[in-house]
Amino acid sequence: REQLEKDLASHEEDKTAAKAAMSEATALREKEKAAYDKELAESKANLKAMTQAVEALEKGMAGSFLQTHAAGVLRAFLMKNQASLDGERQEVLSFLASDEGSGYAPASGQIVGILKQMGDEMAEDQKDMISTEEAAQKTYDELMDAKKKERRSLTHAILEKLDRKGDLSIEIAEMKNDHNDTVRALVKDKAFAADLEKNCAEKEGVYEEEKKMRAEEVVALADTIKILNSDDALELFKKTLPSSSDSFLQLQATTASMRARARDLITQARSKVRPTHGAARLDFISLALS
Repeated sequence: REQLEKDLASHEEDKTAAKAAMSEATALREKEKAAYDKELAESKANLKAMTQAVEALEKGMAGSFLQTHAAGVLRAFLMKNQASLDGERQEVLSFLASDEGSGYAPASGQIVGILKQMGDEMAEDQKDMISTEEAAQKTYDELMDAKKKERRSLTHAILEKLDRKGDLSIEIAEMKNDHNDTVRALVKDKAFAADLEKNCAEKEGVYEEEKKMRAEEVVALADTIKILNSDDALELFKKTLPSSSDSFLQLQATTASMRARARDLITQARSKVRPTHGAARLDFISLALS
Protein backbone atom coordinates (compact mmCIF):
# COMPACT_ATOMS: atom_id res chain seq x y z
CA ARG A 1 0.00 0.00 0.00
CA GLU A 2 2.90 2.35 0.76
CA GLN A 3 4.37 1.71 -2.70
CA LEU A 4 0.97 2.40 -4.22
CA GLU A 5 0.83 5.79 -2.47
CA LYS A 6 4.33 6.61 -3.75
CA ASP A 7 3.36 5.67 -7.32
CA LEU A 8 0.25 7.86 -7.15
CA ALA A 9 2.27 10.83 -5.87
CA SER A 10 4.87 10.30 -8.62
CA HIS A 11 2.18 10.13 -11.32
CA GLU A 12 0.56 13.31 -10.03
CA GLU A 13 3.94 15.11 -10.05
CA ASP A 14 4.67 13.95 -13.60
CA LYS A 15 1.22 15.02 -14.77
CA THR A 16 1.67 18.47 -13.19
CA ALA A 17 5.13 18.78 -14.77
CA ALA A 18 3.72 17.84 -18.19
CA LYS A 19 0.97 20.44 -17.84
CA ALA A 20 3.52 23.09 -16.83
CA ALA A 21 5.73 22.18 -19.81
CA MET A 22 2.75 22.52 -22.14
CA SER A 23 1.84 25.91 -20.70
CA GLU A 24 5.43 27.13 -20.97
CA ALA A 25 5.81 25.86 -24.53
CA THR A 26 2.48 27.46 -25.52
CA ALA A 27 3.45 30.83 -24.06
CA LEU A 28 6.79 30.73 -25.90
CA ARG A 29 5.12 29.66 -29.15
CA GLU A 30 2.60 32.48 -28.91
CA LYS A 31 5.39 34.97 -28.33
CA GLU A 32 7.41 33.62 -31.25
CA LYS A 33 4.30 33.59 -33.47
CA ALA A 34 3.50 37.20 -32.65
CA ALA A 35 7.07 38.23 -33.47
CA TYR A 36 6.95 36.18 -36.68
CA ASP A 37 3.64 37.69 -37.78
CA LYS A 38 5.00 41.20 -37.25
CA GLU A 39 8.29 40.47 -39.00
CA LEU A 40 6.54 38.72 -41.91
CA ALA A 41 4.15 41.64 -42.37
CA GLU A 42 7.09 44.06 -42.47
CA SER A 43 8.95 41.79 -44.88
CA LYS A 44 5.99 41.58 -47.22
CA ALA A 45 5.48 45.33 -47.10
CA ASN A 46 9.17 45.99 -47.79
CA LEU A 47 9.28 43.47 -50.65
CA LYS A 48 6.14 44.99 -52.18
CA ALA A 49 7.65 48.46 -51.94
CA MET A 50 10.87 47.18 -53.52
CA THR A 51 8.90 45.69 -56.43
CA GLN A 52 6.93 48.89 -56.94
CA ALA A 53 10.16 50.93 -56.92
CA VAL A 54 11.72 48.75 -59.61
CA GLU A 55 8.58 48.96 -61.75
CA ALA A 56 8.41 52.76 -61.36
CA LEU A 57 12.08 53.30 -62.18
CA GLU A 58 11.92 51.02 -65.21
CA LYS A 59 9.00 53.11 -66.50
CA GLY A 60 10.83 56.38 -65.91
CA MET A 61 8.45 57.42 -63.12
CA ALA A 62 11.05 57.85 -60.40
CA GLY A 63 9.82 61.32 -59.43
CA SER A 64 6.23 60.30 -58.90
CA PHE A 65 7.31 57.12 -57.04
CA LEU A 66 9.26 59.14 -54.51
CA GLN A 67 5.98 60.75 -53.48
CA THR A 68 4.22 57.43 -52.83
CA HIS A 69 3.69 55.47 -49.59
CA ALA A 70 5.76 52.62 -51.02
CA ALA A 71 8.78 54.95 -51.32
CA GLY A 72 8.34 55.90 -47.66
CA VAL A 73 8.20 52.24 -46.62
CA LEU A 74 11.33 51.43 -48.61
CA ARG A 75 13.10 54.49 -47.26
CA ALA A 76 12.25 53.52 -43.65
CA PHE A 77 13.52 49.98 -44.24
CA LEU A 78 16.87 51.19 -45.61
CA MET A 79 17.23 53.77 -42.84
CA LYS A 80 16.62 51.02 -40.24
CA ASN A 81 19.35 48.85 -41.76
CA GLN A 82 21.66 51.69 -42.77
CA ALA A 83 24.56 50.35 -40.69
CA SER A 84 24.68 47.14 -42.77
CA LEU A 85 24.44 48.84 -46.22
CA ASP A 86 27.45 48.82 -48.53
CA GLY A 87 28.41 51.72 -50.80
CA GLU A 88 26.05 50.87 -53.66
CA ARG A 89 23.07 50.44 -51.37
CA GLN A 90 23.91 53.71 -49.70
CA GLU A 91 23.39 55.23 -53.16
CA VAL A 92 19.88 53.78 -53.24
CA LEU A 93 19.13 55.37 -49.86
CA SER A 94 20.54 58.69 -51.12
CA PHE A 95 18.34 58.39 -54.21
CA LEU A 96 15.22 57.77 -52.15
CA ALA A 97 16.04 60.72 -49.86
CA SER A 98 16.61 63.22 -52.75
CA ASP A 99 14.23 65.21 -54.80
CA GLU A 100 16.10 64.52 -58.05
CA GLY A 101 14.54 61.24 -58.79
CA SER A 102 12.75 62.73 -61.75
CA GLY A 103 16.08 63.04 -63.57
CA TYR A 104 16.94 59.38 -63.18
CA ALA A 105 17.62 57.58 -66.50
CA PRO A 106 16.33 53.95 -66.48
CA ALA A 107 18.88 53.01 -69.14
CA SER A 108 21.75 53.24 -66.70
CA GLY A 109 20.05 50.52 -64.64
CA GLN A 110 22.36 51.04 -61.65
CA ILE A 111 19.67 51.75 -59.03
CA VAL A 112 17.27 49.26 -60.58
CA GLY A 113 19.89 46.51 -60.48
CA ILE A 114 20.63 47.20 -56.82
CA LEU A 115 16.94 47.22 -55.95
CA LYS A 116 16.34 43.94 -57.79
CA GLN A 117 19.24 42.32 -55.97
CA MET A 118 17.95 43.58 -52.65
CA GLY A 119 14.45 42.32 -53.56
CA ASP A 120 15.78 38.84 -54.35
CA GLU A 121 17.59 38.76 -51.01
CA MET A 122 14.49 39.93 -49.19
CA ALA A 123 12.42 37.21 -50.91
CA GLU A 124 14.94 34.54 -49.85
CA ASP A 125 14.96 35.89 -46.29
CA GLN A 126 11.19 35.79 -46.24
CA LYS A 127 11.19 32.24 -47.53
CA ASP A 128 13.66 31.21 -44.82
CA MET A 129 11.55 33.01 -42.24
CA ILE A 130 8.44 31.08 -43.27
CA SER A 131 10.34 27.76 -43.25
CA THR A 132 11.70 28.49 -39.78
CA GLU A 133 8.21 29.33 -38.54
CA GLU A 134 6.73 26.18 -40.03
CA ALA A 135 9.48 24.10 -38.43
CA ALA A 136 8.90 25.79 -35.07
CA GLN A 137 5.16 25.20 -35.34
CA LYS A 138 5.73 21.54 -36.25
CA THR A 139 8.04 21.09 -33.27
CA TYR A 140 5.48 22.72 -31.01
CA ASP A 141 2.66 20.51 -32.35
CA GLU A 142 4.77 17.38 -31.85
CA LEU A 143 5.61 18.46 -28.31
CA MET A 144 1.94 19.08 -27.55
CA ASP A 145 0.96 15.68 -28.95
CA ALA A 146 3.65 13.95 -26.89
CA LYS A 147 2.68 15.79 -23.71
CA LYS A 148 -1.02 15.10 -24.29
CA LYS A 149 -0.29 11.39 -24.72
CA GLU A 150 1.86 11.50 -21.59
CA ARG A 151 -0.91 13.15 -19.60
CA ARG A 152 -3.50 10.66 -20.88
CA SER A 153 -1.21 7.80 -19.94
CA LEU A 154 -0.60 9.29 -16.50
CA THR A 155 -4.32 9.90 -15.99
CA HIS A 156 -5.03 6.29 -16.91
CA ALA A 157 -2.31 5.10 -14.53
CA ILE A 158 -3.68 7.30 -11.74
CA LEU A 159 -7.21 5.96 -12.23
CA GLU A 160 -5.90 2.40 -12.16
CA LYS A 161 -3.92 3.10 -9.01
CA LEU A 162 -6.95 4.74 -7.38
CA ASP A 163 -9.08 1.70 -8.24
CA ARG A 164 -6.38 -0.56 -6.85
CA LYS A 165 -6.17 1.62 -3.75
CA GLY A 166 -9.93 1.30 -3.25
CA ASP A 167 -9.80 -2.47 -3.72
CA LEU A 168 -6.85 -2.68 -1.36
CA SER A 169 -8.71 -0.67 1.28
CA ILE A 170 -11.62 -3.10 1.02
CA GLU A 171 -9.26 -6.07 1.24
CA ILE A 172 -7.58 -4.59 4.31
CA ALA A 173 -10.95 -3.96 5.96
CA GLU A 174 -12.01 -7.54 5.22
CA MET A 175 -8.72 -8.87 6.54
CA LYS A 176 -9.19 -6.84 9.74
CA ASN A 177 -12.69 -8.28 10.13
CA ASP A 178 -11.35 -11.79 9.53
CA HIS A 179 -8.62 -11.12 12.07
CA ASN A 180 -11.14 -9.95 14.65
CA ASP A 181 -13.32 -13.00 13.97
CA THR A 182 -10.27 -15.24 14.32
CA VAL A 183 -9.30 -13.59 17.62
CA ARG A 184 -12.81 -14.05 18.98
CA ALA A 185 -12.88 -17.67 17.80
CA LEU A 186 -9.47 -18.24 19.37
CA VAL A 187 -10.70 -16.87 22.70
CA LYS A 188 -13.70 -19.19 22.55
CA ASP A 189 -11.51 -22.14 21.59
CA LYS A 190 -9.15 -21.44 24.49
CA ALA A 191 -12.08 -21.20 26.87
CA PHE A 192 -13.50 -24.44 25.48
CA ALA A 193 -10.12 -26.14 25.78
CA ALA A 194 -9.76 -24.97 29.37
CA ASP A 195 -13.30 -26.13 30.18
CA LEU A 196 -12.66 -29.42 28.42
CA GLU A 197 -9.45 -29.92 30.36
CA LYS A 198 -11.31 -29.20 33.59
CA ASN A 199 -14.16 -31.55 32.67
CA CYS A 200 -11.71 -34.23 31.63
CA ALA A 201 -10.00 -33.97 35.00
CA GLU A 202 -13.36 -34.19 36.75
CA LYS A 203 -14.53 -37.06 34.56
CA GLU A 204 -11.28 -38.87 35.14
CA GLY A 205 -11.83 -38.55 38.91
CA VAL A 206 -15.42 -39.79 38.56
CA TYR A 207 -14.24 -42.64 36.36
CA GLU A 208 -11.62 -43.69 38.90
CA GLU A 209 -14.22 -43.52 41.63
CA GLU A 210 -16.68 -45.58 39.58
CA LYS A 211 -13.93 -48.03 38.78
CA LYS A 212 -13.18 -48.36 42.48
CA MET A 213 -16.89 -48.76 43.35
CA ARG A 214 -17.38 -51.39 40.66
CA ALA A 215 -14.40 -53.27 42.03
CA GLU A 216 -15.97 -53.09 45.48
CA GLU A 217 -19.26 -54.26 44.00
CA VAL A 218 -17.58 -57.21 42.35
CA VAL A 219 -15.90 -58.06 45.65
CA ALA A 220 -19.24 -57.78 47.48
CA LEU A 221 -20.97 -60.02 44.94
CA ALA A 222 -18.09 -62.46 45.13
CA ASP A 223 -18.43 -62.49 48.91
CA THR A 224 -22.16 -63.06 48.59
CA ILE A 225 -21.64 -65.90 46.17
CA LYS A 226 -18.97 -67.33 48.46
CA ILE A 227 -21.33 -67.17 51.45
CA LEU A 228 -24.12 -68.74 49.46
CA ASN A 229 -21.76 -71.50 48.37
CA SER A 230 -20.44 -72.08 51.90
CA ASP A 231 -21.17 -75.16 54.03
CA ASP A 232 -23.41 -73.14 56.32
CA ALA A 233 -25.58 -72.11 53.39
CA LEU A 234 -25.64 -75.70 52.16
CA GLU A 235 -26.72 -76.99 55.55
CA LEU A 236 -29.34 -74.29 55.73
CA PHE A 237 -30.52 -75.26 52.26
CA LYS A 238 -30.71 -78.95 53.26
CA LYS A 239 -32.74 -78.06 56.28
CA THR A 240 -35.27 -76.42 54.01
CA LEU A 241 -35.88 -79.63 52.12
CA PRO A 242 -38.98 -81.43 53.41
CA SER A 243 -38.69 -84.85 54.93
CA SER A 244 -41.36 -87.40 55.43
CA SER A 245 -41.65 -86.42 59.05
CA ASP A 246 -41.71 -82.63 58.57
CA SER A 247 -44.96 -80.88 58.64
CA PHE A 248 -46.00 -78.15 56.28
CA LEU A 249 -45.58 -75.51 58.97
CA GLN A 250 -42.05 -76.66 59.78
CA LEU A 251 -41.09 -76.47 56.07
CA GLN A 252 -42.53 -72.99 55.76
CA ALA A 253 -40.61 -71.78 58.84
CA THR A 254 -37.31 -73.21 57.58
CA THR A 255 -37.74 -71.53 54.17
CA ALA A 256 -38.44 -68.17 55.77
CA SER A 257 -35.35 -68.53 57.91
CA MET A 258 -33.19 -69.21 54.86
CA ARG A 259 -34.54 -66.20 53.06
CA ALA A 260 -33.89 -63.99 56.04
CA ARG A 261 -30.32 -65.26 56.21
CA ALA A 262 -29.84 -64.52 52.48
CA ARG A 263 -31.26 -61.02 52.92
CA ASP A 264 -28.82 -60.40 55.75
CA LEU A 265 -25.93 -61.43 53.52
CA ILE A 266 -27.14 -59.15 50.71
CA THR A 267 -27.60 -56.27 53.15
CA GLN A 268 -24.01 -56.71 54.29
CA ALA A 269 -22.81 -56.63 50.65
CA ARG A 270 -24.98 -53.59 49.86
CA SER A 271 -23.43 -51.59 52.69
CA LYS A 272 -20.15 -51.74 50.82
CA VAL A 273 -21.61 -50.37 47.58
CA ARG A 274 -22.70 -46.78 46.80
CA PRO A 275 -26.36 -46.22 45.85
CA THR A 276 -25.44 -45.45 42.25
CA HIS A 277 -22.98 -48.30 41.80
CA GLY A 278 -24.82 -51.65 41.79
CA ALA A 279 -26.99 -51.01 44.88
CA ALA A 280 -30.14 -51.22 42.76
CA ARG A 281 -29.31 -54.74 41.64
CA LEU A 282 -28.73 -55.88 45.24
CA ASP A 283 -32.01 -54.20 46.29
CA PHE A 284 -33.78 -56.11 43.55
CA ILE A 285 -32.36 -59.43 44.78
CA SER A 286 -33.30 -58.52 48.35
CA LEU A 287 -36.85 -57.71 47.20
CA ALA A 288 -37.08 -61.05 45.42
CA LEU A 289 -36.21 -62.79 48.71
CA SER A 290 -38.92 -60.91 50.64
